[in-house]
Amino acid sequence: MTKKVVAIIGALDTKGAEYAFLKQQIEGQGVGTLMIDVGIFGEPPFAPDISAAEVATAGGADRAALAAANDRGNAVGAMAAGAAIILKRLYDEGRVHGAIAMGGGGGTTLGSIAMQPLPVGAPKLIVSTVASGDTSAYVGVKDIAMMPSIVDVAGVNRLSSKIIANAAGAIAGMVKIEHRESSDAKPMIAATMFGVTTAGVTKAREIIEKAGYEVLVFHAVGSGGRTMEELIRAGFIAGVLDLTTTELADELAGGVLSAGPNRLEAAGETGVPQVISLGALDMVNFGARESIPAKYAERKLYPHNPLVTLMRTTREENAELGRIIAAKLSKAKGPTVLMIPKKGVSAIDVEGKPFYDAEADEALFAALRKNITPNVTLVELDADINSDAFATEAAHRLLALVKK
Repeated sequence: MTKKVVAIIGALDTKGAEYAFLKQQIEGQGVGTLMIDVGIFGEPPFAPDISAAEVATAGGADRAALAAANDRGNAVGAMAAGAAIILKRLYDEGRVHGAIAMGGGGGTTLGSIAMQPLPVGAPKLIVSTVASGDTSAYVGVKDIAMMPSIVDVAGVNRLSSKIIANAAGAIAGMVKIEHRESSDAKPMIAATMFGVTTAGVTKAREIIEKAGYEVLVFHAVGSGGRTMEELIRAGFIAGVLDLTTTELADELAGGVLSAGPNRLEAAGETGVPQVISLGALDMVNFGARESIPAKYAERKLYPHNPLVTLMRTTREENAELGRIIAAKLSKAKGPTVLMIPKKGVSAIDVEGKPFYDAEADEALFAALRKNITPNVTLVELDADINSDAFATEAAHRLLALVKK
């Protein structure tokens, strides 16, 4: 078995002793190390495998100039960009099999940016002072493990030495694991779901799984949509059942569950077969009632729970969402089906429920009909999105596309 190697990303000018100890601990586990220095001041206490000058150059900068400017923000950005390029190259060449970094805000930012280009599944670990708070800005949609440092990464003492040693054992164990996919691994289908589309997506998932596929269900809460799109671009996904496109409504109206402006584009750009619908486009998500922006105070609101308030989308917003979806799908390079559930796009958008608004829904449907291009197959059903009829049709449509 090839000896595993961990890339260590760190500023040796300020944390040389800490990284020397980390390096020693990893190597004590029978794993090799490759040190990438990202410090710009002074000489490192030991020779790295990749110098800070090399990292700066890869990031389009000059180490001496960065030091002279003494602009920490600019330096972190340049060194992070360079480290990302170098780390990805080393990983692709098979010279490293995982990566670790340590630090406070700056070190964590630099390490996380460097690790983002590594594929899902590649071991990634950051020992950080900020790991006990909101780490979404650092993790993004990648599987970066973050370990609280408890104390600042400043010196090797009785407590920090134990934390660093544990981290060394963790990353060494990660790279040593030899995970081999089963020879009968099933093709993977990505699906999107929300509480108000669960019934329909579950029915469709069951049909697709019985046909011999593995279905990954992503919760359409912003991070779910971004993660799905990342996996599509990375080549993991054979087909997409994107029945819940609600994140687009949050992006349009300023809700808290936006997946960003590029949502609903990955499958089209990569040619992956996709069946799309309009799940939960009747709503925009906010936090507790008091968090609703003042400009929306008079809108139709629905308390989903004490911490989540839903706002009904208007006819104007739905028409714009129709134009946005049509524009995105019209660029698709692969087979694409758009399904319209004419009797409701969510569990609370059916007749008799709080968000039922046939005129608002029709504004969405009309904009789609008007703007969609011939490369997209448009299917309209007299059913709501959670009905067995709609779910069954969606599942069989996708299976037909994927089997081709």
